Amino acid sequence: MFLQAYLRAESARPQLRIGLLLDDSSLPSCFAEIVDHILASSFARLELLVYNADATGSGPEQDRSLPARVLRLLRDTRRRRAFLFRLYQRYDRRHAGPHDPEAVVDCAARLAPFASITVRAVRTRFLDRFPADAIERIREHRLDVLLRFGFRILRGDILTAARYGVWSYHHDNSEFYRGGPSCFWELYEANPITGAVLQVLTEELDAGPVLEKGMFATFPGVSRARNMLQPYWGASTFVIQKLHELHRYGWGHVESRARPAAQYRGRKRLYVEPTNEEMIRWLGPFIVRKAVRRRHATIEHWQLAIRTGGQLQAGADARPDLNGFRLVESPKGHFYADPFLIEHAGRTWLFFEDCDYAADRGLIACAEIRGGELGQPLAVLERPYHLSYPCLFRSRGEIYMVPESAVNGTVDLYRCSRFPDQWVFEKHLLAQRAVDTTVWVDGDLHWFFVTLQEQRGLGTQLWLFYASGPGGEWCPHPANPLSTDVRNSRGAGAILRRDGKLFRPSQDCSRRYGFSFTLNEIVVLDPERYEERPGLTVLPNWAPNLVATHTYSQSGSLEVIDGCTRIAAERVRD
Repeated sequence: MFLQAYLRAESARPQLRIGLLLDDSSLPSCFAEIVDHILASSFARLELLVYNADATGSGPEQDRSLPARVLRLLRDTRRRRAFLFRLYQRYDRRHAGPHDPEAVVDCAARLAPFASITVRAVRTRFLDRFPADAIERIREHRLDVLLRFGFRILRGDILTAARYGVWSYHHDNSEFYRGGPSCFWELYEANPITGAVLQVLTEELDAGPVLEKGMFATFPGVSRARNMLQPYWGASTFVIQKLHELHRYGWGHVESRARPAAQYRGRKRLYVEPTNEEMIRWLGPFIVRKAVRRRHATIEHWQLAIRTGGQLQAGADARPDLNGFRLVESPKGHFYADPFLIEHAGRTWLFFEDCDYAADRGLIACAEIRGGELGQPLAVLERPYHLSYPCLFRSRGEIYMVPESAVNGTVDLYRCSRFPDQWVFEKHLLAQRAVDTTVWVDGDLHWFFVTLQEQRGLGTQLWLFYASGPGGEWCPHPANPLSTDVRNSRGAGAILRRDGKLFRPSQDCSRRYGFSFTLNEIVVLDPERYEERPGLTVLPNWAPNLVATHTYSQSGSLEVIDGCTRIAAERVRD
């Protein structure tokens, strides 16, 4: 996810000295990738590997003989109580796919050149403490950061053996989930959010400062393996992001952006593997619901709605006033979404995504709005890949468009050569998988709000760039990423100016894609700082049977919104 921005040194400070706490030279693939980030960077280097002398098991259970496994099960009460979960886990992992973040990678060759020591920790029930001689040997290497990829819960002097502490991942929202299995209990409790945290360890469990926190959409269904993709891969750049920040700006800056640990509010004091009874209560209803859905196939259908003479704002009850929006019917076999309004030569035009169900591909269309009615749509930009979210802006007398072209792996700029139907490709602004790029022009500065997607799980981060012109060289903002939260990291329409204030519409994709949107007031926007605060939120309740609403546009007293319903699949066929 825009990794190259984190691999270059922009400071003359000495390289950061990194140590790894490891159980073995074989690592889960998500941790192996973090090691590769460090090896590829110009500002950090591996200095020391600390291996766990006690991390020598008797091999994976699948390597045991069947009689040995049965005997172990009969002797172990805890394993008997979680027998169904272990069956589920075995089946689920077989369908994890090629991007399983827990797939083991042999890193022996890439770690071989670095100094290493082996430590036998002083072990109590769940804790590991390092003996004094081991602490002294580690401190001799003058480490800046220790990354915990092994050992158990750490206590004692190891927590201060590196200058900036021990950094550790927690692949769950630590505010609500302690224990494990990671990314499972969100499925069980129907929590729409699954988190991932990079935290500095302290003597108290989950009490250290949170360096980075990502909030990702829980994968629908019952697959833990699939639900792990976004949190594990979406958070895989957290370490190199924070090391880059540390090297460029110093620890004071990193500390100022860290969040204090939140008070624990989980339903259970400590989560453990679910019992057989819990698995039956969870999986039974899911199997029934799945059978019903197969008998009643539905499809998601997006529509536009137009309102004249109003402005989206809170009513007397502090809720948004959404009266007066009238739905626009799309041709059979198509849906309309992603509205962007623009005034041109005294007339108002609406640009939008026109998606063909049969082709499963969208193009950019437009139509004039007269008297609150949408005129005859006209296709204006089509490519052999999907286009949507036609963000329009003016710059120096020209009209430009940046449509979403994530499936092409690019962010592209088009210039209007004849309004409204002729658009000329200008340049690739970014060679990344990105969605819903939103542009704001303020004098000579052009601001690009870009939602980058991690390709393996489609986790999102909101980034901000600025340039001196529509096709100028992009400069990443020092506050990047602005958001790693699926509830606000994706754009929902053009930046709005109201009463001298700027508002950035953002989607909430936690409960489902495009569930709702919020108008966030931009409090500070300059090349050094960015701040925003959430404002009005619009839920999918302004028309019957809506399940989502995710884009909003306004021009004068004209407003256009979109909404999604679920309809019978045969209703959209030609």
